Amino acid sequence: MKANWLCTLVVFISTAFLSGCWSNQELPDLALVSAIGVDKTEDGRYMNTIQVINPGNVAGESRQGTGGTESPPVSTYMEKGNNMVQIQRQISKKVPRRLYYAHTNLLVLGEKLVREEGVKNIFDALERDNEFRTNATVVIAQESTASELVKILTPIDQVPAEKIVNTLKYTERMWGENLNVAIRDVLPDLVSSGKEPVISCFSMYGDAKTGETLESIQETKPKTSLKATGLGIFKDGKLVDIVQGDMSKGVIWALDEIKATLVSVDWKEKQEAVVYEVIRQKTDVGAEINKNEKGKITIDISVEGDIGETAVPISLKNPRILYDVEDKVEKKIKANIESSVKKAQDLQTDIFGFGDAMHQSNPKMWKEWKKEWDDVYFPELEIDVTVNAFIRRTGLRNEPFFLNLD
Repeated sequence: MKANWLCTLVVFISTAFLSGCWSNQELPDLALVSAIGVDKTEDGRYMNTIQVINPGNVAGESRQGTGGTESPPVSTYMEKGNNMVQIQRQISKKVPRRLYYAHTNLLVLGEKLVREEGVKNIFDALERDNEFRTNATVVIAQESTASELVKILTPIDQVPAEKIVNTLKYTERMWGENLNVAIRDVLPDLVSSGKEPVISCFSMYGDAKTGETLESIQETKPKTSLKATGLGIFKDGKLVDIVQGDMSKGVIWALDEIKATLVSVDWKEKQEAVVYEVIRQKTDVGAEINKNEKGKITIDISVEGDIGETAVPISLKNPRILYDVEDKVEKKIKANIESSVKKAQDLQTDIFGFGDAMHQSNPKMWKEWKKEWDDVYFPELEIDVTVNAFIRRTGLRNEPFFLNLD
């Protein structure tokens, strides 16, 4: 009797394993989509451009096509339609395999699309797709179309989508003017009443048609290239402006997202004479109601760094000089933050999450303010920025080698 029960138990357990491959997909039957570009056409429809990996070429096998010519690592397909799902089905008429989106790591949105229509409809379609990953990086094609960016071939990363994603990751860690933003990072901001999203931008330099050819990446200096540029500012799901340089750094400082960057300060008559390398920082944001019953935001930043370069004959053994450099660094960081906050207030869009901070600080007041936060209360915020900078190291020498030269 016990043996019968044991056999029955084994059979039931086995059925669980037997059903494990009901939805399996064979790799030769799939077209791996690495990137999607979405634009808006003149007649108001969507135009999607998908970047599909050619596995044999990427894996390092021969790139020789059927006619003996070299073949590219990716292929691109374009289709127009009234909605994202329709386009996805229509592209199947052009691709001999099932489109597979589980490995898609880049979404490129055309500037015209995000300015005129916004991103809500696009994200709604992608989030509903159980195959599409919301941890895919999203960027804006600045002053070009998403289609042009997706079709450009790149010399170092064989898959162009990887070039954009890797560039964002690297420049975010080293320079601090861009953020590697995923779709899942944007979604909460789209429904929040206390914070609006920001998305990094990429620009194309050179001729788009030339950049699609293999010849363009077989030169030491490609004629067409892609570069991370500004930071897109959104309001109600639509792009309202793009900031660059120190202003985009100011945004990222206030968001507590600076990983590392440089702060170049003037010394007497020489501009950007001393370079301060940020190695770590911490930004704390507080919210309160001031005496005039208006919102007040305090931004406290503590930053540590090293001296990376001096283009003037100063002795870094002198504590007074170090204090002066720290003071200049503090003032420049503060100015960057204040200018970026002023820009956002003029645009009436809270990209910093000050509304969320106010909500946590004073929930009762927030109930009255949240419906008109961006348009009425955020522009009137009092902003108090405090920066404390510390020099930890001065490099392998305290004095420039030319200090005592005649």
